Amino acid sequence: MTSEEVFDKFAERYDRWYERPFGSSVFRIEKACISTLCEGLKGPYLEVGVGTGRFSKALGIEYGLDTSMGVLKLAKGRGITVVQGAGESLPFRDGCFGAVFIIVTICFVREPLKVLREASRVLRDDGSVILGLIPRESPWAAYYIKKGEAGNVFYRIARFYSKDELEEMLSLAGLRITRACSTLFHEPTEEPVEFEPPKEGLHLDAGFVSLIAKKVTNSQKFK
Repeated sequence: MTSEEVFDKFAERYDRWYERPFGSSVFRIEKACISTLCEGLKGPYLEVGVGTGRFSKALGIEYGLDTSMGVLKLAKGRGITVVQGAGESLPFRDGCFGAVFIIVTICFVREPLKVLREASRVLRDDGSVILGLIPRESPWAAYYIKKGEAGNVFYRIARFYSKDELEEMLSLAGLRITRACSTLFHEPTEEPVEFEPPKEGLHLDAGFVSLIAKKVTNSQKFK
């Protein structure tokens, strides 16, 4: 099944995960990590891969895009202005957003470099791309890969990227990381986890990292 088919078919199941003890505890931790990077961001905001709109609603993101109508219906119900479309070909004009969020989405898209290039295209020159993801080097990535191999419908279609792979893709998309925060240093588990404040920097043993990337200007390219 494609990513779109999986999220169409299992939209309700995916959304309910956030209401379970483990899911709600992790969501709180991940939201805090992303929020650390949101101060001073300029609108309007877009989330690529908005899913059911949980993060958009919590972070005040106005617009959400996804390929799956199943999840978009739930996101719309949370007050998000939704658009069906692919991150690889965003249906927006150049430079119309102040911030583009890509949260737990890169691992599910077919062509992540195209998604990052499109995010850069629709971003204003002074805007920011905010990423939330699980680094390939993390014990959590290995844990989720095993769950996918055991038949989990979501992790079976996921691909996790290393720090080097991510930095290369961002560079090719004309973006550079300016700040990072990390969280979820617990050993992989399905039990609720206690809240922990995010740590500054990109820590590869973390279960979740958030990054803020800016456009590389022409003057910076030639330094």
